[in-house]
Amino acid sequence: MSRRAIRFAAVAAIGALALTACASNGGASPEAADGEVTGEVTMWMYPVIKDEAKSKQYWADTEAAFEEANPGVDLTIELQVFEKRDAQISAALAANSGPDLVLITPDQAATYLTVGGLLPVDDALTESRDAFYPGTLEAATFDDELYGVPLFQNVYTTAYNTKVFADAGLELPRTWDEVLAAAPVLAEQGVAVMDYAGSPEQTLNLSFYPFLWQAGGTVFSEDGSDIAFDSKAGVQALQFLVDLKQAGGLPADAAAAGPAVEGAPIAAGKVAMRATTFLPEVAQMRAALGEENVVLGEPLEGRVQATYGNPGLLALTSIAKRENREAAYAVLDFLTSPEQQASLNAAAGNFPTRTDVAAPGEGADYEALDAALAVANPGEPSPVARQVMAVLAPYIQAALNGDLSAKDALEQAAEEARGVLDRS
Repeated sequence: MSRRAIRFAAVAAIGALALTACASNGGASPEAADGEVTGEVTMWMYPVIKDEAKSKQYWADTEAAFEEANPGVDLTIELQVFEKRDAQISAALAANSGPDLVLITPDQAATYLTVGGLLPVDDALTESRDAFYPGTLEAATFDDELYGVPLFQNVYTTAYNTKVFADAGLELPRTWDEVLAAAPVLAEQGVAVMDYAGSPEQTLNLSFYPFLWQAGGTVFSEDGSDIAFDSKAGVQALQFLVDLKQAGGLPADAAAAGPAVEGAPIAAGKVAMRATTFLPEVAQMRAALGEENVVLGEPLEGRVQATYGNPGLLALTSIAKRENREAAYAVLDFLTSPEQQASLNAAAGNFPTRTDVAAPGEGADYEALDAALAVANPGEPSPVARQVMAVLAPYIQAALNGDLSAKDALEQAAEEARGVLDRS
């Protein structure tokens, strides 16, 4: 079954141009007489390795290693920047000139698919599909076809200030009920049990959505044609945050706070835990609170356990010519192999999308993050995911400020978000 069927109309003039490109580039690529795959493949890669010099060297070495293993294929890896990535890719699709393969996110995959900009890549995973975490494949599956091979993923989990809980005589809370129970105890000591980044500028993938998923809810309906965050589960998730705020379990400025650690209450020991975090933030917490006082645990559990884990997808664009199709599949197979995933994750600090690849490090932190992969939600790919997020965020803020009830906030947000869907 697909994660959801795409039911959105193609948007703007790019749609017609990209569809023309798709129609002209169908078919399979030829092989040399000895069965060797041949062709030319261009790939756009973005700075998943933060150090620019190391990134250039890594991808130059990767290009050379692939061509040594596949001498009939000429691979060109072009390094791009994240700034204006959407506009850059959209312009390439419209002009039918650019990369055969490109690194994108699940919501970008949904967007480009609606305008005919992507081609299915199921044939690239004929032998290795079962090795991938199901969630990473579901994030790129539309109408039962795969439109991106997961290259890596980021994953988030819960971080605790163990000293705060120990001083209060409390166990580390693992569930919503335990968090709620700890809130008034810590509040008496002037400590909020959990922080929350309620600023509308913060992505809801790292603030409200993990709680929505933990309640068993979703942002969109299964087929993507309707809004679903105003469900009973959605109200329970937002009510959980509102109840925490009223009990002193969130910082006073939680409704407007950003995700920063440095200079924030959590770095001053005034917040006991962060429900959705990753290693760079953990390092900042330890620098402020002491190495021995911060540990990672499992994602929180409401009705279910869930967290955010965003895969990077290598997608095949409609620009790819038919004579280079098998060559592009060979690149996808090579780059997402166990050996290459391990190599990239070691260089970039990301986590694997395959169950047969170990975490990029050892120790308790990597064990916790590796375990979180099993309950990681890649977000809900939709061409309007970001627009809906922008609609919903101020209503969550209003509920946290006490201006609207949780139910009213989500119902009003849903009505506005459905307008976004209709217009799309």
